[in-house]
Amino acid sequence: MNLSYFISKRIRHAEGNSFSSVIHKIAVISIAIGLAAAIVSFLIMQGFQSAIKNKIYGFSNHLLITQYTMSNAVEEQPFDYHIEIYKNPSAFPFIKHVQEFSHKAGLIKTDDEVMGIVFKGVGSSFDISQFKASLHEGNFIHFPDSGYSNQVLLSRVIANKINARTGDDIVVHFFQNPPRFRRLTVAGIYETNLSDYFDSKVIIGDIRLVQRLNDWSATQAGGLEVQLDLSSYNSFQLWRADFSRYWSRVREDIQDNPDVDNEFLSSVSALINYKFDFDKAAMEESARSISQSIDYDLYMETVRDKYIQIFEWLDLIKRQVKILLVVILIVVCVNMISVILISVMERTQMVGMLKAMGAQNQLIRSVFLYNGVNLIVKGLFFGNLVGLGICFLQDRFKIISLNPHDYYMDYVPIAWSWSTIILLNVIVFVTVWIVLLLPTRFISRINPIQAIRFD
Repeated sequence: MNLSYFISKRIRHAEGNSFSSVIHKIAVISIAIGLAAAIVSFLIMQGFQSAIKNKIYGFSNHLLITQYTMSNAVEEQPFDYHIEIYKNPSAFPFIKHVQEFSHKAGLIKTDDEVMGIVFKGVGSSFDISQFKASLHEGNFIHFPDSGYSNQVLLSRVIANKINARTGDDIVVHFFQNPPRFRRLTVAGIYETNLSDYFDSKVIIGDIRLVQRLNDWSATQAGGLEVQLDLSSYNSFQLWRADFSRYWSRVREDIQDNPDVDNEFLSSVSALINYKFDFDKAAMEESARSISQSIDYDLYMETVRDKYIQIFEWLDLIKRQVKILLVVILIVVCVNMISVILISVMERTQMVGMLKAMGAQNQLIRSVFLYNGVNLIVKGLFFGNLVGLGICFLQDRFKIISLNPHDYYMDYVPIAWSWSTIILLNVIVFVTVWIVLLLPTRFISRINPIQAIRFD
């Protein structure tokens, strides 16, 4: 048997209800609380990101193709959407679905309310399965074989403002010359809680109504939405390509900027600031591939660029969670340093005896390292138990609710990511274990004669 491990085990059994035992329990509790807090924070953060991204992807998909224009108007310029990517999406292995859309500005007028809206026209190719999570009442639009559907979907916000329910008729006036209006029936009510972008202004209807109002042909639309299969990309290859392009831009900026005094420090700073976002990199890579097959007068935009404020907010949440993890690690490490120093001080006579008997510093350090690792493992066990237990209860019973107008959802979401959980355990274990090497170096300074006489 390993001598260091044997001595460490005997020490643990001999502690009983001593002061060291209390300190060790505090160390285990601090590690458990720290890991549990990290697990809960990261799973909630990833839950927020996943839930909000899915809402946006369900409403606008990953890529948007429109006619290039210098105008910032709501309504797009029409183009013939029967292009290669629409007719033959299987030619692009990373594309899951393509659908047409158009927007038209208007207003809803009732006896008591008048409010501006944006009519989003969609066709029978619309992916209902992805949008179904946001449809809270009624049914999706029924598209007839001929003519256009007079059914629309209202958001919960708009429906409450005009006091409309499923099955009610509404009058929508469209801005054009001459002005036109249509009496439409509310087929269903959707809710994404993204009021600033969708719920407060967008109603969904038949694209053929927009084509009729604008005198467009049946093959014209305002744009195409492209849904990507992000799982088709290899993470490592995507990272390598993204980093290569990033580093090329950095080198060009440094060489073209005469104000750069130290090229090495600028390069190091650029490396530190590099951040890899899988979804962003996949969308940009897909956009580059698709742009080679479309006309030059078509403009392609990622949904991340279109709704950049939301994604920057999500990045800010991720940054705050990472800062929390650093704070947790600092607190846990300081506690473990204190615990090991107390253990060494309490066992000073034992250290002196072992040194007098010829034990090397490395052997004695290993004794305390084994004790420290034992505490870490116990802390990780209870930390996982508490953290995963809290996440399970929240995921199952939705205990903690939120204000959807502030957080875009009505409860705290949990995204189960076992790779994240394992990584957090590894980070905590490795960090604390490395920190344990510092206080154990104090053992080499202990004089065996003074240590034996220590009281």
